[in-house]
Amino acid sequence: MFSSPSVIIFKREFASFFATPVAYIFIAIFLVLSSVFTFMFGGFYEQGQADLLSFFNFHPWLYLFLVPAIAMRSWSEERKSGSIELLMTLPFTTMQIMLGKFFAAWAILALCLTLTFPLWIILNYLGEPDNGIVLAAYLGSWLMSGAYLAVGVCMSATTRNQVVAFILAVVVCFFLVLAGSPLVIDLFKLWAPNMVVDTVAAFSFLSHFQNMAKGVIALNDVVFYILSITVWLYAGYVVIEQKKAD
Repeated sequence: MFSSPSVIIFKREFASFFATPVAYIFIAIFLVLSSVFTFMFGGFYEQGQADLLSFFNFHPWLYLFLVPAIAMRSWSEERKSGSIELLMTLPFTTMQIMLGKFFAAWAILALCLTLTFPLWIILNYLGEPDNGIVLAAYLGSWLMSGAYLAVGVCMSATTRNQVVAFILAVVVCFFLVLAGSPLVIDLFKLWAPNMVVDTVAAFSFLSHFQNMAKGVIALNDVVFYILSITVWLYAGYVVIEQKKAD
């Protein structure tokens, strides 16, 4: 669980993001790109609807590259600098360290989403949106970002090279985004039984987020993201434990 040692690691990791330009650059890039996608490509003004779908629809693709970029340092940097040996001598379990690192990075992603509040202000100025739907979409986006992050943390645990960790995370996340797309589904339908097709589609980050972006928070979607985070963090834990044994 998120116990006291995890809180210590959380504070250490969160502070380390702001000790260097990493957090500031990441937040700036997120805000700039999300604004560009919303206003230039999403047709925020042209659609004539009081919602933020033009903002949230791009999040699966925005996270595809940005989240692995912030996750790649979580374990790879510790290995490269050699500080992982010191970290492992502390009276903390590997899972406590894993959780501390994960929640620190997830808090950065929550901060990024919070800083997009001017969009919500503009939306309320221009129309009368259902703010409950908007908040639900924000929650869905944050849960999805956590799933991306868990994949990135797991990939970072496998290598000391941050670039390799980034590429691996992007590839895995790209597959998990496209898993429910018509392109992949149609490809599997050519040779696989319906049970296999449905199983592949069920792992799609994109499919589970589409309804949430519209403000529909279904239990199965929430459980999917929580389970995804749990599974990928546990996989990262197993990797670290295996490397310790070696």
